[in-house]
Amino acid sequence: MSLKTKKTKLIEWLIYMIGYSLILISITTLFPKTIYIDNNYYGLWSLIAAIIIFILNKTIKPLIVWLTIPLTALTLGLFYPFINILILYIVSWILTSHFQIQGGIIMIFLIALLISIMNYIMHQIIKKIIEGVRQ
Repeated sequence: MSLKTKKTKLIEWLIYMIGYSLILISITTLFPKTIYIDNNYYGLWSLIAAIIIFILNKTIKPLIVWLTIPLTALTLGLFYPFINILILYIVSWILTSHFQIQGGIIMIFLIALLISIMNYIMHQIIKKIIEGVRQ
């Protein structure tokens, strides 16, 4: 892999992380009593939370998904969003007072679902922009 390709991949990754942190900031604005991210340092904590979520999604989430395949199959896929909730709770545990989740499981479920939908939309938009730049 050439140096130019590595730089391009790093820039793409940074764009995704900034986009994901903006999603987290918008979610905290929409649901201030359920999810809280410290807004000191101009969004640094949302960027750190986005990076931690990215790392957990690449490392721990595949293992959890593999271990819960029977449960996910029995519930016809309804258990899968609870894995995202678990990831959010792990981030809350890591960042302690800078990222907090409070409230009932139904609200947190809806927030995790909304984050997933917004992340998918952002991914599609960034993918189209990057493909347009490459051409």
